[in-house]
Amino acid sequence: MNRPEFELIDWIRARVTDRWPVTLGIGDDAACLHPAADRETLVAVDMLMEGVHFTFPPATAALAGRKALAVNLSDIAAMAGRPTAAFVSVALPNGRGMDFARDVHAGIIQLADEYGVVIAGGDTNSWNGPLVISVTVIGEPLGLQPVCRRGALPGDWLFVTGAVGGSLPSSRHLTFSPRLAEVKRLAELVSLHAMIDVSDGLAADLHHILKASAVGALLEAAKIPLTATVRQAADGRSPLLQGLSDGEDFELLFAVSPEDGRRLVAEWREETPVTHIGEITESLECRLRQTDGQIEPLAAIGWTHRLGAGV
Repeated sequence: MNRPEFELIDWIRARVTDRWPVTLGIGDDAACLHPAADRETLVAVDMLMEGVHFTFPPATAALAGRKALAVNLSDIAAMAGRPTAAFVSVALPNGRGMDFARDVHAGIIQLADEYGVVIAGGDTNSWNGPLVISVTVIGEPLGLQPVCRRGALPGDWLFVTGAVGGSLPSSRHLTFSPRLAEVKRLAELVSLHAMIDVSDGLAADLHHILKASAVGALLEAAKIPLTATVRQAADGRSPLLQGLSDGEDFELLFAVSPEDGRRLVAEWREETPVTHIGEITESLECRLRQTDGQIEPLAAIGWTHRLGAGV
């Protein structure tokens, strides 16, 4: 893009306002940030591609932009953090016009405003390929340290926010709410030992925690909260299998001590539920107790990116 690129930048700049920790945002060759001196800086980066992470329809340009920011906000939430600034790079398809470009950015800006995030810079290009959006989000831990995937201990209780399964067929992956408010309340109530957002599937992402923490887990099939979408699905897979393996739920999976687990069960009053779905075990196995009491191995079933030869 030539002159239309600068027209788009001016359009974006008129709709964003610099505020702490951004001391200089869009308009110069680089942004300036002034993060808090007593906090580490969190950085999350995701690239979303048309045909892989969204398609038109059911997506709109605004929803594609919204999702590109939302998945990064979810990553910050998974570290028990607060997002502060975002940098957005977009490769726009030739021929879709300025209205399409504005709609992509409008979706990003609307969600950024909702969560108090400054759009501090980025890059815009055009090409003969599909829409590609790469977003980098800067944030800081809510406490003195971020919560990582490592840190789960034998005996810990496992919880998940919301419900899982069926995000892609229901288009919930385009409209989900990053669990930033929920993690703020969690950090106030309990000590979070380990956490991850459920992007690849509950079972797959649980395995990430177990590997990083060098522990195992026993999940209770009867306790896993499933969405109405999977309960009504007719694709031949059981609702439980969909809940365990469907990606793009963007819920939080986390481990806390039994004492904190009991506190959550007793005191949690937020709109988004949290559900106790299992325990961390000293054994390195990941297992699932079926509703009939039978215990079976639980593999890391879920979404995986397939890389071509030589990548």
